[in-house]
Amino acid sequence: MPEPTTRFILINTSHAGNIGAAARAIKVMGFGELVLVAPRFADVLSREETVAMASGAADVLTRARIVATLDQALVGVHLACATAMTPRDFGPPTQAPRDALPALAARARSHGERVAFVFGSERYGMSNDEVWRCHVCLSIPTAPGYGSLNLAQAVQLIAYDWRSALGSFAVEERTTTPRTASADAVQGALEHWREVLVQIGYLDPTTPRKLMPRLMQMLNRARPTEEEIHILRGIARAAAKSRRPGDGNA
Repeated sequence: MPEPTTRFILINTSHAGNIGAAARAIKVMGFGELVLVAPRFADVLSREETVAMASGAADVLTRARIVATLDQALVGVHLACATAMTPRDFGPPTQAPRDALPALAARARSHGERVAFVFGSERYGMSNDEVWRCHVCLSIPTAPGYGSLNLAQAVQLIAYDWRSALGSFAVEERTTTPRTASADAVQGALEHWREVLVQIGYLDPTTPRKLMPRLMQMLNRARPTEEEIHILRGIARAAAKSRRPGDGNA
């Protein structure tokens, strides 16, 4: 089934930078529809601070719309999610995003519904009337006694949880998987170390006291890579070279 269309709605936003940062937050999660309801500045989408904080999400700003009311922002929306933490006498059910969003994503997919996430102003959040226009209220779990989130941070958290509910993007592997050293390579390194340990006087070959079997067990637990075995042998070579003529023997 196709992914449901997602809209992010910001109401009465005061700080231009928050709008730019919100645009960036939704773009990195694969979303792009942003609607502003009566922002403080009419030209906020083109302000220097907005564009700077968008940091590469200028296309989201270009497509963003400014409307006068929440009703206009919700046109075409089937499932509206308020984001609020203030207790209310009545209203839509309040849930943590990770509890609510998987079922909401499944419903939106199966019915082809458009979903909107609504965020209030930085200072006051969402009013009761605005929350009552929504079908569910999402409350981000925060530490007791201090639940103040920056607007763009809240947008990022909701966008991330919504992306997770829809199906996360694969993490791109940026490094090659190292090859584990073979048993003979490990044994060769241990033989090299045994020679050097004898040479520097750490190992007495007449009373080895199971030192080499213990080192073998250590390396078997570590499962060193080929490169790490090269490093261990390089250390052994350097240790052997550093021993001056005339030093005591084991």
